[in-house]
Amino acid sequence: MSIQNNKRLLKLIYTYMFVLLLTVLSACGKEINEERNDNSSGDAEVIEDTLGNEIISGAPVIDGLTCIEKLPLDYAVYFDIYRYEGGYSLICVGDGRSYLVIPENADIPENTDDYFIIRKPLNNIYLASSASMALFDSMNALDTIGMTSLEADAWYVDNVRQAMEDEEILFAGKYSEPDYELLLDEECLLAIENTMILHTPEIQEKLEELGITVFIDCSSYEDHPLARTEWIKVYAELTDRQDEALSFFEEQKKYVTELSDYESTGKTVAYFYVSESGSVIVRKSEDYIPKMIEIAGGDYIFDDLGSDEASASSSTNVTMEEFYNTAKDVDYLIYNSTIDNPLHSVDELIEKNALFTDFKAVQNDNVWCTEKNMFQATDVIGSIINDFHTVFTDENAEKLDFMYRIH
Repeated sequence: MSIQNNKRLLKLIYTYMFVLLLTVLSACGKEINEERNDNSSGDAEVIEDTLGNEIISGAPVIDGLTCIEKLPLDYAVYFDIYRYEGGYSLICVGDGRSYLVIPENADIPENTDDYFIIRKPLNNIYLASSASMALFDSMNALDTIGMTSLEADAWYVDNVRQAMEDEEILFAGKYSEPDYELLLDEECLLAIENTMILHTPEIQEKLEELGITVFIDCSSYEDHPLARTEWIKVYAELTDRQDEALSFFEEQKKYVTELSDYESTGKTVAYFYVSESGSVIVRKSEDYIPKMIEIAGGDYIFDDLGSDEASASSSTNVTMEEFYNTAKDVDYLIYNSTIDNPLHSVDELIEKNALFTDFKAVQNDNVWCTEKNMFQATDVIGSIINDFHTVFTDENAEKLDFMYRIH
């Protein structure tokens, strides 16, 4: 068999594995969500073993360690954190991977082959999950980040950009093309990736061959906006910033709870972008973006989209004809520039497809575009919701923090 055919076969195998993993992720997320709903307080049940010792029900058994707490969660369903005596923690993520966090100078317990090991202290993390960086910044943990997958001018988190300009954080290549030599020179032991790494399993395999633990952030699969923010608790567990993280999260939770008092405006909204192929990429109905639109008083026009798909992706493709039939009469069009290039005029939108000329929102000057910084702003969900609300209620609203009107 030729080299080219070998490569083609490997690509087919990787594609199959990726689709299979997404199917498992989706099912896993649903099971976790159902379990969390059955125990809405998030508190783990404390029971006694046969010797009368108190133990945490459902906690993974690790040789030589005693579980003392399961961290209560409010919104997130794609991770759980168990704490054990001696400062050990186990982070179980909804993709089936579990990470045993070892305190400084502590021994690794026996029979832990099923777990990925993360040893403290961490001060040279390679952060390729760009949406997670704001959470590190919000709990003053940027000093634990040594390298990142974006160059300085691609960051919209001011402290990160400054740290890169000061060479306190180094660019170590894109997630799909990491600089392995630099990672080894900087003695990197942990790479935090988003789910895009699943598209390049050979990169993940190479990192792990080099002794770098790969942690996959699955926060993009969460369907509540505050659930994505709650992943700050994961990174607090890794960096010992639990108090700072909890304080920050509680402030955001309070802010979003206050915003939940917004009454429905009855205004319909389509949130989308147009791909190079001409199809329209929209968020699934249960995604966190539609939830933010709902909290802000809007009505996301795709109310039952993607619920029957096995994929855990937060977006789905529709044809322009399907989009036209559903969204032609929406009150607001919001273009997602966090993925595509920003729009500067309605004419640019119409250039993508002439059908946009007929849309009610185009004719009524109600077309908006997100700023590029919105995807990285996982720490200020309340401010994004507030921007949505301003768009839906203030006819004179112009450029806000995370979106702007195009004419």
